[in-house]
Amino acid sequence: MADVVADGLRVLFCGINPSLTTAATGHHFAHPGNRFWPVLHLSGFTPRLLRPAEQRELLHHGLGITNVVARATARADELSAEEYREGGRLLAERVALRRPGWLAVVGVTAYRAAFGDRRARVGPQERRVGGARVWVLPNPSGLNAHWTAETMAREFARLREEAAQTESVRADRSR
Repeated sequence: MADVVADGLRVLFCGINPSLTTAATGHHFAHPGNRFWPVLHLSGFTPRLLRPAEQRELLHHGLGITNVVARATARADELSAEEYREGGRLLAERVALRRPGWLAVVGVTAYRAAFGDRRARVGPQERRVGGARVWVLPNPSGLNAHWTAETMAREFARLREEAAQTESVRADRSR
């Protein structure tokens, strides 16, 4: 599954791993039950609802997508602890290379497993990964019944607002 990335993005969203639907279509968050695209729009990251096939348009908004683990599965619980740890190590390398302002990991359980941080909660983290600030977001999978699209959108919007402030500060420093 190819990443949707460029150097210096505002936010690099990081999924857990590709679903079988994503792997078959070549488009991130492609499973019909996944709420990533609607939540991204509801939170104000995109001016309209994008379809998974339009994923490259994210780059025009300073956004990108990658995954913690590259292997496609039907469910994230099919991944091993070692796959998460190795995925976290490789993710840190990708982030250091691409230098996004924020790394947004969608799924607190995946973040905990990849980076060995059992106390992590949804929201901004103290740790940096590959030099980027980190925000853990709720998992937009339709299997995550604890969060509605609306409550997820509020959390995504908190990140969007913080990323805009961070970008403004970065721009001021480069002048």
